[in-house]
Amino acid sequence: MTKQKLYYGKDIEVMFNSEVCTHSGYCVKGLPGVFDLSQRPWINPDADTAETIARQIDTCPSGALTYRRLDGEYSTQKEG
Repeated sequence: MTKQKLYYGKDIEVMFNSEVCTHSGYCVKGLPGVFDLSQRPWINPDADTAETIARQIDTCPSGALTYRRLDGEYSTQKEG
């Protein structure tokens, strides 16, 4: 069973797969307002622009984070 969770925002949906995550911290260090481990839910897709969040997710080395843009822009589904 995949440990994937979907976080809905108005312009972007963020998917997180905990089984793939290597805990490198790129997300938390890069956008602490969006990826905040002290909050529940820990991902807030409305805390920044879809463009900024997408760029940060693109730096995820494990591919645990993916996204779908709802504003008509490019979306990614990394294959792991």
